[in-house]
Amino acid sequence: MSAPVTIDGRTLSLEDVERVAMHTGVSVVLDEAARERVQASRALIERKVTAGEVVYGVTTGFGRLADVAIPADRRSELQHNLVRSHASGMGDPLDRTAVRSLILLRANALARGVSGCRVDVVEQLLGLLNHGIHPRVPEFGSVGASGDLAPLAHVALALTGEGPVEQDGAHKGAGEALAGAGLTPLILDSKEGLALINGTQATTGLGILALRRAERALWGAEVVGAMSVDALLGTPEAFRPEIHDARPHAGQQRSARVLRALLEGSEIRESHREGDPRVQDAYALRCMPQVHGAARHALGYVRGILETEANSATDNPLVFPDAEVVVSGGNFHAQIVSQALDLLTIAVADLAAISERRIERLLNPDLSMGLPAFLAAEPGLESGFMIAQVTAVDLLAELRVLSHPASVDSVTTSANQEDHVSMGMAAARKARRAVACLERVLATELLCAAQGIDIRRPLRSGRGVEAAWEALRTRVPKLEGDRVLGPDLDAATALVAEGVLSDIAEEAAR
Repeated sequence: MSAPVTIDGRTLSLEDVERVAMHTGVSVVLDEAARERVQASRALIERKVTAGEVVYGVTTGFGRLADVAIPADRRSELQHNLVRSHASGMGDPLDRTAVRSLILLRANALARGVSGCRVDVVEQLLGLLNHGIHPRVPEFGSVGASGDLAPLAHVALALTGEGPVEQDGAHKGAGEALAGAGLTPLILDSKEGLALINGTQATTGLGILALRRAERALWGAEVVGAMSVDALLGTPEAFRPEIHDARPHAGQQRSARVLRALLEGSEIRESHREGDPRVQDAYALRCMPQVHGAARHALGYVRGILETEANSATDNPLVFPDAEVVVSGGNFHAQIVSQALDLLTIAVADLAAISERRIERLLNPDLSMGLPAFLAAEPGLESGFMIAQVTAVDLLAELRVLSHPASVDSVTTSANQEDHVSMGMAAARKARRAVACLERVLATELLCAAQGIDIRRPLRSGRGVEAAWEALRTRVPKLEGDRVLGPDLDAATALVAEGVLSDIAEEAAR
């Protein structure tokens, strides 16, 4: 955790983004080669300004006002006005992890060396991270083109010593926080305000955090699904490699391999191998490799998009010293990220849907292969996990609403200059909320499946399933009679979110 992260605009990993976002003790430094690229792009901007050339956002206004020339003595004022006017977000502030992720990503984008800012700007962003200074960034205010203007403007504002920030749990003004850290407020020069606020880093930062949680939850789904198979006296025959080699989608094959590994050595399976009248299990058990595997492919696609976006220059105009040009383009448009995050939400919703069907089978005495109704010790007198499933269904309803794509929407802004936008930030907010819902649904299945395993004792399940059962039982005891389930559900959710189950699944898959 203490190893520093070096940014160069090209090689930042999603794991490092999450590490910096989660831990204020991780320092971030600028790569020396990247420093030289930043200096070269800045030198070109200064040559263009000295030569009196017309450059969008440098010697002109912005958006619809791009045809307004700005006098040389007012160009710093132009950049500061840009940041102040665009810091117009609303709503609750993004949490610390989200703010840290977008600061890191913005610094990394500038480190690519095609944005025309001074090295001082990159270093000031890293100063915020390294001193734990977190600007207040409202969650609403971006349509994902021309970038995440409002969220990034709130960060840029703090660099200049303006606006509110949080540091070590205390809320203070940015100027006070910078002074306490020995940092001098930036005076923005030509192009620098635009370089700071024009990009997809809020959308991408939230998306990366959501993806990392979704990846852990997917591994957790394999664990709780395997536990449900044994609790329901299901068969792992549907996970045989021959079946999945006949339809060789890599994600499907991997999920089947993980499920086999988790169930390996199960005494419960051996107890009903002979004489079982069922020919095959219901889809929620039998088709886990196909459904979980589809999610693996979806999340793999999202990962590829976010890995590229995390190491991209997404502001406008871009500065190319080798060609001696400053060119306006549209890299700030977040459509590809927005679509990917919509897909993430869809995949997450389907994982929750199949999990909820397994919960139903565990609780329904007509489907549960001899388990008591609602897994209660005395059904009727006790309700067991009855309402836990109701809560899971409520979460599933939320997920279905969240699954409506944001990326198909577009509302024209900026006097019809920005006439197609991505709604990327909306897609990112949805994705993050959706993953939280999935974690809770899987936690509900975990509690129910573990109770089913308890009822099958003294027989033991597969080695991987037993490891997960033991991890749960260190935090949540077996349900011996009705009790308030909220704390149990929260504890099980933490097991999913912290990656305890994903570690078990990945270890089993090795």
